[in-house]
Amino acid sequence: MQSRYSMNNQNKKPYIKWILIIGALLIAASVTVWLYLHDWDVERSLDALTGQVAEQPATDPELEAEEQIEEAQKEDSVIPEENSEDVEENLPITPDSDEEALEEATKDATVYPESIELPEEPTFVKGILLANKQNPLPSDYAPGTDPEAKSAFDLLRAEALESGIDLTAFSVFRDFNRQKELYDGYVAKDGEEKADRYSARPGFSEHQTGLAFDIGETGQEQHWAKATFGETEAGKWVAENAHRFGFILRYPEDKEQLTGYMHESWHFRYVGVQVATEIFEADITLEEYLETE
Repeated sequence: MQSRYSMNNQNKKPYIKWILIIGALLIAASVTVWLYLHDWDVERSLDALTGQVAEQPATDPELEAEEQIEEAQKEDSVIPEENSEDVEENLPITPDSDEEALEEATKDATVYPESIELPEEPTFVKGILLANKQNPLPSDYAPGTDPEAKSAFDLLRAEALESGIDLTAFSVFRDFNRQKELYDGYVAKDGEEKADRYSARPGFSEHQTGLAFDIGETGQEQHWAKATFGETEAGKWVAENAHRFGFILRYPEDKEQLTGYMHESWHFRYVGVQVATEIFEADITLEEYLETE
């Protein structure tokens, strides 16, 4: 005869079996849901379990990039790296007389003519909008980012991505008031003479045209608006390929007397594929191109 203890144990066995089965199913379901929530990435799931999930991106990468660009445009008062050293070398010599000043201004694009005033209409030469120290824009000229130029940049970026380079335009259109804020800040820091080498006065900036794109590489913000961008793979790629999409390197090296500004490896200007190709192949500036017959 079985003891009451033995009979109780036998009666419990089916229940224990079902409890174990149900427990196993619940664990399996929990693991499945956990992996699903972490894109079926086992390593990411383990990181989350060990408390490392905070290191993973919490937002969509494209949205995060857009927020980064927006923030950069708000904070785009970064002074170009080239300004921080040797800025006193090769500064333009200011002539003594008004007559000499006028003559020098026609030869030296770094000099703002003393008598120049903002016009009522922008200046077009050969159908190309021109903005430099001799050709300002109306203070109320505010077209926003040019749609054609934006589309061209999107194509440029798409091709760069095929080479593993993720480009971003961290500063594009800036209106008159925004440029004034930036310029005044630069002058307060470095003085007018030095600021004029790397920043346009309000009304004289290419960014006000909506056709100028400050280009950098996503994730490499340490090179944004710095000479070092030109030394990176991304900077070299853009310099060699931008013309195929209608962009030119607006301020090349050793061309300050012609363009009015020191070299900026990140500043590109949209002029259309044909003109950009001609400028690139001739290795000249926009000013030189517009002066040719």
